[in-house]
Amino acid sequence: MTTSSILVRQIPFAFDENIDPVWHPDRREWSHMLNGASLTMPYLEPFLIKTVTEALKQVEDPELMADVRAFIGQEGVHYKNHRRYNEILKQSYPDLAEVEAEMEAEYRAFQKSDLKWRLAYSAGFETMTMGITEWLVGHRGTLFAGADPSVTSLALWHMVEETEHKTVAYDLYMHLYGDWRGKAWGLICGAGHVAWSSRKGYKRMLKRDGQWNSITSRLRLYAMVARFFLRTSPAMFRSLLPGYHPSKISDPQWVAQWASAYEELEEGSIPLLDTNDPEIPARFHA
Repeated sequence: MTTSSILVRQIPFAFDENIDPVWHPDRREWSHMLNGASLTMPYLEPFLIKTVTEALKQVEDPELMADVRAFIGQEGVHYKNHRRYNEILKQSYPDLAEVEAEMEAEYRAFQKSDLKWRLAYSAGFETMTMGITEWLVGHRGTLFAGADPSVTSLALWHMVEETEHKTVAYDLYMHLYGDWRGKAWGLICGAGHVAWSSRKGYKRMLKRDGQWNSITSRLRLYAMVARFFLRTSPAMFRSLLPGYHPSKISDPQWVAQWASAYEELEEGSIPLLDTNDPEIPARFHA
């Protein structure tokens, strides 16, 4: 059987039950934006897994098959770790369960759509993550220095692996359909829906914190949302250009440094980053 170069790492993140949901003490709005994104993962990523698993039945190329299986493995570990963290979030914000119920119903309905649309949605979301990776990794000092190391390490590990499998959903869609219009529509649907679902979560948290109607808080939030779109939009626009392929996009050097550092860890170790170092280097501490 052909094997993939994409590595499935069984990382069991552990979170302190008393972890502060405002995991960056100087950035409440940013903390909740990332919390809102985390809330989507246990619903989004099983949807991606089911979609590519169904599509895999139509694939005969052994390399693509191996990459799809590795994609499934990585995404499976991702959402399980996010679910652990989300359960802790709900201790402070129990009404997030309502947001989860909405997402569960939406993705259940999406699963009834035709495979082409679901695969385009999947490829579209994976395109957005390329822009998110460039932002989070490239500006990790600004976004994560002084923050909780567990949440920081969870987010950046996730981005490393999104980079590793960045071509899979795109290749699978193009292999089966090769339709530019469908891919473009999937990008709009996938990126837009996940962003809106994340907003539902962070809005609930800021409301419970008594900050949603604060002009100062709202301005800080809008500034972060603007940064998000500014940093992710180039990756999405690039994907619409003729001759585009995700493999042509250079990965941040830090991603390879993280992967190399992980190879030195003992099996089953949690790759915790040092957020006290303002550059957040790709090395781990106990």
